[in-house]
Amino acid sequence: MSVIVRPATLADLPEVFRFIHALAEYEKAPHEVILSIDDLKQSFFCENPQVHCLLSEESSVVTGIAIWHLNYSTWLGKHGLYLEDLFVDPKYRGAGHGKALLVRLAQICVEQGYPRYQWWVLDWNEPAIDFYKSFGAVAMNEWTVFRLSGDPLKKLAGEGF
Repeated sequence: MSVIVRPATLADLPEVFRFIHALAEYEKAPHEVILSIDDLKQSFFCENPQVHCLLSEESSVVTGIAIWHLNYSTWLGKHGLYLEDLFVDPKYRGAGHGKALLVRLAQICVEQGYPRYQWWVLDWNEPAIDFYKSFGAVAMNEWTVFRLSGDPLKKLAGEGF
């Protein structure tokens, strides 16, 4: 069987939603997923979408998702591609589905002139780390990710100038 990679459609949103929940389970954070299918519709199918979703499939069965958006490098003065989520159904891992999604995203980078293709991976996810390294991806270990959300975000927003 061959893997097909294609953009998600409106009809695919329930499957995308299911895959997002499966990813959250895998990452041990199912309680953090609060989005709805309508949120996905607004994100992927609004007038000017800033977030995109690719699907892998085999025999018309969705096997994986890749959700991505643009980022920007001031040092390069160019956009890059940021992979927000990559998840392949465990039944299809090792059969080229994840690679097919990564290849298509690399092609988008080259086609659009994006010099960087970046993503995060949990430090305990050795299978994913090994998978990414097999393609020549390099861990950016000198960088630390920061996040501001919830009450601390609201508090900072209320500080004023």
